[in-house]
Amino acid sequence: MSLIRSAAGAFALLVLALPLQAQQAQGPSRVSVVTAGTRDFPLTVRLPGRIKASTVAEVRPQVSGIIRERLFDEGAAVEQGQPLYKIEDDSYRAAVAAAKAAVAQARANRDLAVTEEKRAIELFGSNATSAQKRDSAVATREAADAAVQAAEAQQMSTEIDLDRTTVRAAIAGVIGLSQTTTGALVAAQQTTALATIRALDPVYVDVTQSATDILRLTSTPEGREMRATGEARLILADGSEFAQKGRLEAAEPQVEPTTGMITLRMTFPNPDHILLPGMYVEVDLPQAIARNAVALPQNAVMRDRVGNAYVWVVDAGKVAQRPIQVASSSGNQWIVTDGVKAGDQVITSGFQKTAVGAPVEIVPAEGTN
Repeated sequence: MSLIRSAAGAFALLVLALPLQAQQAQGPSRVSVVTAGTRDFPLTVRLPGRIKASTVAEVRPQVSGIIRERLFDEGAAVEQGQPLYKIEDDSYRAAVAAAKAAVAQARANRDLAVTEEKRAIELFGSNATSAQKRDSAVATREAADAAVQAAEAQQMSTEIDLDRTTVRAAIAGVIGLSQTTTGALVAAQQTTALATIRALDPVYVDVTQSATDILRLTSTPEGREMRATGEARLILADGSEFAQKGRLEAAEPQVEPTTGMITLRMTFPNPDHILLPGMYVEVDLPQAIARNAVALPQNAVMRDRVGNAYVWVVDAGKVAQRPIQVASSSGNQWIVTDGVKAGDQVITSGFQKTAVGAPVEIVPAEGTN
């Protein structure tokens, strides 16, 4: 049995040595390399989320009546205070006229009460009338003053109702479809909105991240710095990157007990209204900084059977294997924090014709001069 094992081991060594011996007989293989350079890289995490309008206002009537006219185009931008609907106002105009008449009558009664009060005070001063009549005249004038104030308040209330027959935009934004038509009866404070206005510049993106990850990242000065000042990138559903950069605006000050996640809110400028509420997006959020790291093409990094990453480098004209530590990805590159140093020549092509320990010749990559 030991003889069989020895023979099998010798055969395996022979099989592994054959490619290297064959290559040495044929001369050095040609490989392309990239020379490693170190710099600081921001490490990001990609989180899914949905677009939300920064402000939403539902348009509702504050007085009852028949819709006489719609004053906006559906889907158009509106300004704050812009008229949107006109409610029939004949009865409200009549109420204002009646209130103005009541104010005029109350003021006339007050003027008469003021005159009688002066006369009563003068007569009391010359002992021509009693103190009771003087006091009664003063009380009548004070009641007349209160009546004027009540009439003026009623006039103000009717004028407010009249002004509210013109339904205006509470915020600036883009207005949606009208949920009512000309001739429809609407009621004050009804539950159904006439339309909805959404502010689309900027917009919010709400994402969730593990509370454990946030705690680990915010426990270091670098992590806190990146979360405070780092810009977030937005990836659209088609895989393209949104032109505008966003920032972390706020975090929900609680952890969801069932998931252990915290909701984070990003703000993104949206001047062209490309981002619409409800759109699915992904956010690349800065988490930390990898100091003196190396960016390598993804095709240069290989993994063994247990998933450990490594690269082949050219060392003294031969292929050498280096285990590496991959921290994150950036586009089509891996960010490597250990195993490769500045100046190392990392092989990017020609793997199939060489092996560890074999001599190689460095040639320019295809498509380069």
